[in-house]
Amino acid sequence: MLNGLRLKNALISGANNIIKNKEHVNELNIFPVPDGDTGTNMSMTISSGSKAIADLPEDVTTGEVIKNFVPNLLRGARGNSGVILSILFRGFNKLFGESESLMGVDLINALEIGVQGAYQAVSKPMEGTMLTVARKAFEKGKEISSVSNDVKIVWEQVCKGAKDALETTPDLLPVLKKAGVVDAGGKGLCLIFEGMLSVFKDDVIIDCDTPAQSIESDDAFKNAAAEFDGDITFTYCTEFIVRRSRLCKTPPAKLKAKLQKIGDCVVVVDDDEIIKVHVHTENPGKVLQEGIKFGQFLTVKIENMKEQHRLAAEAQREKLHKEEKTEVFTPKDPEEEFGFVAVGAGDGVVNLFKEIGCNNVISGGQTMNPSTDKIVQAILATPAKTVYVFPNNKNIIMSAQQAVSLVKDRVVIIIPSKTIPQGISAMLSFDAGLSAEENLNAMTSAMARVKTGQITFAARDSEFGGIKIRENDILALSDGKLVFSGKDPVKCAVKLVKSMADKNSEFITIIYGESISLQQAQMVKSMVETSLKGAVEINLVNGQQPIYHFILSVE
Repeated sequence: MLNGLRLKNALISGANNIIKNKEHVNELNIFPVPDGDTGTNMSMTISSGSKAIADLPEDVTTGEVIKNFVPNLLRGARGNSGVILSILFRGFNKLFGESESLMGVDLINALEIGVQGAYQAVSKPMEGTMLTVARKAFEKGKEISSVSNDVKIVWEQVCKGAKDALETTPDLLPVLKKAGVVDAGGKGLCLIFEGMLSVFKDDVIIDCDTPAQSIESDDAFKNAAAEFDGDITFTYCTEFIVRRSRLCKTPPAKLKAKLQKIGDCVVVVDDDEIIKVHVHTENPGKVLQEGIKFGQFLTVKIENMKEQHRLAAEAQREKLHKEEKTEVFTPKDPEEEFGFVAVGAGDGVVNLFKEIGCNNVISGGQTMNPSTDKIVQAILATPAKTVYVFPNNKNIIMSAQQAVSLVKDRVVIIIPSKTIPQGISAMLSFDAGLSAEENLNAMTSAMARVKTGQITFAARDSEFGGIKIRENDILALSDGKLVFSGKDPVKCAVKLVKSMADKNSEFITIIYGESISLQQAQMVKSMVETSLKGAVEINLVNGQQPIYHFILSVE
């Protein structure tokens, strides 16, 4: 018999197991698009549920666990895989609302409802995906539940069915076989089920803080999300949650039918209060127009999947601890007139923003974009009536703009900075004596006067703008455009600065990353000074940022 405490521990263990192995799942992710985020989406989805039950008391019932776990799973669902995962657990909510304890057959009956719901919610169910893994897991568990009602025995068979099904996914989806991988969502589901089994079998909660070990033979291949060259038909992964309007009598099925005409990978899930939508499309604006007919938006997320794919190889090189870094923002009353929030990666970059007056800095940048919710938290933790936000990355501007409507007790102004140097220059141009609109204009003008250079590396062989590059080549970007490649980051940095500087240049800032030594950075500064004959002021900053060897600013 399964009581509430063991169910709670099992769900937390399942969440922890995919959290610790999410990068492995990301690397498998090539279907339906190779955007390398399935592990992240599934782990964040189930984390929403596990956090909601973490503090429940030891005498909690199974019904109370489910009532707290499942609704938060849906609200926190991210991506196609996350939404499907939330649906798979909805069967628990429908069956165990008041239950104090469960048996093996109860789990199977709940899983059956979840599998049926998932197939119904997906516009074009494909075999060889996590749907197959979930269905085969249920079928295997169903077989044993007819002869045994023991939770441990039943769930062992569920895990076996899931694992066996996962191994068949390349045979069902040619795109997986081509890449030599199993389905990412199916792998994530296996990890969750196995984490739950650890409690059912041995009462051991898997610890997500323990470094992940090699979990299967499929760990040996390269990052498939980064290497796979499959086409991404639709550019934008669009998700939103709508609070259902009582005035709208149109069934959500009609919304699903309309979205199928303007995109694919459509998933629509609803309950009495909300509608959760996921779709891949070329026209996210049209998707949102259809969604708002059903009620008020609670959340909106739009991601460029082509950009995600381009950055997937870089993401695998980013250190895990930087990705996992968690910030805690404590809300504060808006007592001061002005405050500032910036996004930046690297301790040196963070300290730089704080030194020039930034109240809060959110960890983020290429491959690590903060959510709208995280931006809102940082804004609310800034004790000001008017808060200026500097995204410092073109991919974060939209998320920041979404935060404006979510903050009610203070004015939020988004300064559309696309780079760290632009953000710094904009902040330095702030004048407390000016109005909000005047400061917005002044900051925008300041950004326009800044030239940004970036020295990074190629994660794979490719071609940009007619320039052929090889894996690990050094890339020089000027205002986001690739201008040349080379082999030495120091020489490339010097060459790039010289090309950016002109007779009107007065200030140059060299921000060097975690892969660059102080000696190398000083060498760049010295060579630039010699080349420009001391005509400009040069500032050297240890940014400690990942991905970019150097971030260069010329003003």
